[in-house]
Amino acid sequence: MGKSAGMTREIVIPASVFEALRSELASEAGTLQTVRALHHAGYHAGLAAAAAVNHEVGGNSFALSERSFWTGLSDFFSKRGWGKLDHSTPHPAIGLLRTPDWAEARPEANESGASCSFSTGYLSGLLSQLAGGPVAVLESSCRSRGGDACEFAFGSETAVHDLYGKLLDGADMATSLEAL
Repeated sequence: MGKSAGMTREIVIPASVFEALRSELASEAGTLQTVRALHHAGYHAGLAAAAAVNHEVGGNSFALSERSFWTGLSDFFSKRGWGKLDHSTPHPAIGLLRTPDWAEARPEANESGASCSFSTGYLSGLLSQLAGGPVAVLESSCRSRGGDACEFAFGSETAVHDLYGKLLDGADMATSLEAL
């Protein structure tokens, strides 16, 4: 897709590029710096991708019903090979995007930490741009860490920070959401 009317040029690359980037960055900069770099790069890419989402949903995501928006967003990612996203709102301050087939995840890796760092940043940038204000995203579950799906929690920075603190304290997602 060429660049026209504010659209960002897109290319197709294999999902293995995420592993290559993660591996090379980790060997040069270390794990924490790799997570940060991938998250920041994803965020900026997500900001730019918002125009493509708006284009695909007819020009204005704000004009869509909630259901149509989330279906359109899932279609956007599915068409590009990322995977299918299912949306839910388990708490007034937190939304969840769940996917059993996310491209950045590596189920064979058995990671202990954050694995979909680029995606987390990408979703944050994309949702922030579409919402017209900051949307924080937390990778709350990942197939790379043994989960049956990748799950991204999103909401205000405060709500996501509070959720993350409860998860770090060892509470499961349901208990953490109840405590918010």
